[in-house]
Amino acid sequence: MSRWYGCLLAFLLLSGCTDTKESSRPSDLEQKELKSVLLQIDETTVPIRFVDNETAMALQKRLPLTMQMKELNGNEKYLKELNGNEKYHYVPFSLPTNSKNVGMVQAGDLMLYGSDCLVLFYETFQTDIPYTRIGWVEPNRLPELLSADTVRVQMSTQQ
Repeated sequence: MSRWYGCLLAFLLLSGCTDTKESSRPSDLEQKELKSVLLQIDETTVPIRFVDNETAMALQKRLPLTMQMKELNGNEKYLKELNGNEKYHYVPFSLPTNSKNVGMVQAGDLMLYGSDCLVLFYETFQTDIPYTRIGWVEPNRLPELLSADTVRVQMSTQQ
């Protein structure tokens, strides 16, 4: 009989355990820390949805940020596949990284390459290059808004 009670107690204790996978949405506590962030491209403003990770939180603490984002020219051998799909900007600081092979990049993804290169993708494609996810924007008008070789982009918290 005591074995049965021991098994029941073990079952009850273990049933309270949950999976600790990283979620793509902030928890209630972290939601309070994440402010609404806006991305302004020329005169158009779109909201950014940050993922729940250390990189996004660290970037948010560095805002506001104004960048001249350039089209990747694709001359580097390992980046040839990305030509014409994104804008990039090297920031003057390092961010925490958790680079992974993301597989499919979606239009609207905002990611970190290395520890200091912000990349905004405006086309969807397959890649084997590792990135750290930061967030995403609605991609509807991105090809139009990012059509120039260099665009002025401002990232700021919503007032």
